Amino acid sequence: MTRLGSLLFTFASGCLIFVGLSATGFAQGTHQGNYYTKADVERIIKRVEERSDAFRKVVDHVLDRSALDGTNREDNINQQVKELENAIDTLRKDFDRAQTWEETRGQVEKVLNESDEVNAIVRRGRSRRGSPVKNEWALVRNDLNRLFGIYDLRLLAP
Repeated sequence: MTRLGSLLFTFASGCLIFVGLSATGFAQGTHQGNYYTKADVERIIKRVEERSDAFRKVVDHVLDRSALDGTNREDNINQQVKELENAIDTLRKDFDRAQTWEETRGQVEKVLNESDEVNAIVRRGRSRRGSPVKNEWALVRNDLNRLFGIYDLRLLAP
């Protein structure tokens, strides 16, 4: 190979590497000045999934020991929490199949809609500040808001 051919090959290789890195950049996003890769978003979704499971258990435990035990209101609350959990599980499955995290924006919006319902229930609840339900929900809500921010969606009110 001639020197010119070698230089052209090196230049072309460098361009391909640059294009490859740029494509990786498209799989990133920003939120509050931070960059997120698909792996970063995946960790957040996993944490949301784990914390929502813990939240569901706390809600179930507290409701079973409350005046709402055995009522339609208890059933409605449990159903709404399950719907949120189902939306998060679906997001996780869709996310795992997606090439980039941006592809799952529609599913994240569904999680946001379900989260709104649960957030309203917790905010209307009679449990005082510092209760297990409010504490667990605060953890879930913080992670959800981080996720919603990455997708440039509105955040849940505290």
